[in-house]
Parts: sequence; C-alpha cells; structure tokens
Amino acid sequence: MITVIPSDFTMRLRIQYFALVVLMPTAFHVCAAVLYVDLNNPSPIPPYTNWLTAATNIQDAIDAASPGDQVLVTNGVYQSGQRLGGGDSTANRVAITQVVTVQSVNGPAATVIEGHQVPGTTNGLGAVRCVYLINGAALIGFTLTNGATASIGSGGGVSFQTLFHTTSFMSNCVIAGNSADVSGGGVAGGGNVINCVISHNWARQEAGGAGGAVLVGCLVSGNSAGILGGGSVQGVLTNCVLASNSAGTSGGASYGDKLYNCTITGNSVTGTNLVYSGGGVANASIVANCVVYSNTAPQQPNYYDSSPMVYSCTTPLSPGAGNITNPPLFVAPANGDYHLQANSPCINAGNNAYAHNNLDVDGNSRVVGGSVDMGAYEFQNPTSTISYAWLQWYGLPTDGSADSTDPDGDGMNNWQEWRCGTDPTNTLSVLKMLAPSNSVSGVSVRWESVPGISYFLQRSTSASAPVGFLTIISSIAGQVGTTGYLDTNANTGSRYFYRVGLQP
Repeated sequence: MITVIPSDFTMRLRIQYFALVVLMPTAFHVCAAVLYVDLNNPSPIPPYTNWLTAATNIQDAIDAASPGDQVLVTNGVYQSGQRLGGGDSTANRVAITQVVTVQSVNGPAATVIEGHQVPGTTNGLGAVRCVYLINGAALIGFTLTNGATASIGSGGGVSFQTLFHTTSFMSNCVIAGNSADVSGGGVAGGGNVINCVISHNWARQEAGGAGGAVLVGCLVSGNSAGILGGGSVQGVLTNCVLASNSAGTSGGASYGDKLYNCTITGNSVTGTNLVYSGGGVANASIVANCVVYSNTAPQQPNYYDSSPMVYSCTTPLSPGAGNITNPPLFVAPANGDYHLQANSPCINAGNNAYAHNNLDVDGNSRVVGGSVDMGAYEFQNPTSTISYAWLQWYGLPTDGSADSTDPDGDGMNNWQEWRCGTDPTNTLSVLKMLAPSNSVSGVSVRWESVPGISYFLQRSTSASAPVGFLTIISSIAGQVGTTGYLDTNANTGSRYFYRVGLQP
C-alpha cells in the first residue's frame, strides 16, 4: 500500500528540503565514503561505491558501510527484505545499525520505504516496521508508510534505539499510514524528528503520531490513538502544528508533552464518557507561546491539567502569565492554513525566553518585530513592536503609530507600559520607586509593581559615571501594588542610589 500525500503536504516538504543544511549536525557534513542504492540497477556489486554498481536494497548498502559513511538512495518504492533490530520481535524493512546517514536523492515524494501490515489485524506476527535507527544514525528525505509492529510493539513507522535523549535524527520525511500495537504509530523513541510530516498513523493504546520524540518544525496531523495522545505523548515539541488528531479518552493532540510555540487546533477526544477531557492538550509539563484553540472533548476541550501554561492563546483563560483568550484569527483554518492574519492578537504576544529555535515551522525567522508570536507560524511583517493582544485590549492601533506615544502622560510611552505591565490609560499605573527608609537592619527600598513581572534591583554610591550601578538582587517576583527589598548590606550612614529594572 502506498499512502497518497495531499498536495499541501508536498508543497510544505518542498520548501523545507532546502533548510536541511541549517539543521543537520556538523558530524554528518563530511562522510568517509558514499555508498549508492538504486532499486533498478541490473548489476549491484559490493561495496556499492558508484551508481553503476549500486545496491538494489538499502539494507545491503548499510551492511557494507562503515561508521561515518553516507548511503545515497535514488527513486523507488523499497518494500523487500527485513531485518530484526532494536531488541524487540518486530522485523524492520531497514535497520540502520551503523552510525551512518541514509539520504534520498530527490526527497520523500520520490523515495519510499514501505513496511507491511497484517491483513485483518494490522499489527502482529508478520508485521514489518519501516525503519529502525541506532543512536547517532540519520535518515533524510523518505516517505515511511504501511509499517506496523508485532504484538506489544511500538513504532510502526520508525523506532529509535533509545527512549529518551538519543543522538539519532530524521529530517524532511513523511511518516504516514503506519500503526503500532502499543505506542508510537508513526514514531517511537527519543530521536530528533526535524521538518517532518507525521500523518494518519494509529496506535492501539497511545501516541498515534509520536511517542517520546523531540519534534521540531513538524506537521502532526490526522493521527489517532485508542486511549491517550492522538498526536504525541511525552515528547518535546517546538514550532509544530498539531491538527485533526484524536484520542479515545484524553489528549486528542498531546499528552504529557513539553510544548513550545506550537499551534494545536481541531483535535478531539472521541469517547463520550463525561470524564474524558483535553481534546487539545492533557497533562502537559509546560505549554509556552502556544495556540490551543478550537479543540473538542466532553470536558475541558482545549486543555486539561496542563501546568504551567504561559504566554499562550486558549480558552478558558489559564492562570499562567501572559495568557490570552482572544480568537487567534488563523488565515484559513477550514483549509488547514494556520498562519496568523495581520490583525491576530497572537502577534508579538509570546515570551522570547521560551522561543527555543531560530526558525518557525515554515523555516522563516522565529522572532520578528522584537517579540516572538504565539503559535507555530511567525508573522513576518508586524507593524508594531508591541503585543497586538495588549494593544487591542486598550483600544490602541496595531499599525505602530501608538508605540512611542504616552496617552496618559505619566512619562512612560506605550512600549514601556507594555513591557512593565502597567496601564497606558492610568496615570497612577507606572513603574517608579518610592521613598526608601533606613533602619538598623538596612535600607528598605520599594517600587510600584505588578504581578507576573520579574524585576532586578541595582545600587550605586553615585548617580553618574564612572561609578556604575551593580545588581544586588535579580528575579524579584512583582507583587500587587508595590514590591520591596531590604538591603541588609547597605551602610545606613552612607549615601546610596537605587534603580529598578525589568528582568529580561
């Protein structure tokens, strides 16, 4: 069976293919030797060092390779041969048991590794997984389809050697139409999965798309799991789109993951029991700079027990810092286009501290306009450097004209008010220091503050150069009204100057 990849997936992969050199570990840039694979070569001759003598089977070339070599594969559907690997009873169409890079010539649309699903039962005796990778190996530019596992097996499309923190990776791949009896219908194990499409895979229990993997810039779509985590379980996801995934009881898109700058929408929990919850996200370790919107479940459709959730767009409002409930305003969600419209409140509304990659899911710059956006796509032409959600909340224009104005006349412009978390329409809402007081214990310093903002405090013996201010404490959590600090190291008989600032 060959899975047909929708045209929008194909276009996306074509774009991403040219970004691979940016993301590949430098260890794979220079290989000791190149071995060749051509399914239709009439004269394969070991050690397969040119196209005229190319292997007709990927496994043959891997077996002939040495650590550090590259195996280059040309067009074809590779669906013969099998090899045990990975310590389980599932056979693999390709077992990368050497620390080598296996790369296609023309990408996933032209180069397919096909496993085998058992008619009538899918997984079980006779099932063949597509690929197994040991630590340090790499797979680039393939479609993996029709893979399955033996009973009580995981990773129908690909299985990585180690569950967590592996050094193996795959990029520019399509993992589609695979299944697993237990976990990871598409992907299982802690490998790095970069710029891949993980689509329409299935797991009987959990992690229909991926289990335990590190996903960067991936589209995770249409996967399903019988119980938990239709898209992903216990992985780390950055700049990914999770759409139209489903699970039976909890975590339609994601269960137990760490999520950074992800767009999670249109996912569902399909069970009808009223305790089933988390159509989008359930039991996440952290959700930061994400959009979690328009998911469905009998209870808590967007998120369930996901703490902390910060700088994210969802509803109902999560108590974490920087969260908003405004509709994200996708360009065309009915057509699978989750880019942000020019007036989206998610523009500039994230926190740069949680932006863990320089590129968004399209391969464009991740931070444009000074502050990262919420979601997987970075709007590339913002007209303001301020959070659009913040501007819209106070009725200010998003075209940049309000950034440097001071409508309440308190001496702070709108950009400063936004950074400080103060109210640009209230003269009394401003970052300023109050009069200090002396005691036998030291100098007590106070300033006007707001919750959710972190401050640092500096001290100097002079307000002018060359004597500089030194930070005496940082990461002070802002309180309602005012925040204070007792400087016990200050000599109450001396003169000091203090200033407060926002923690980056």
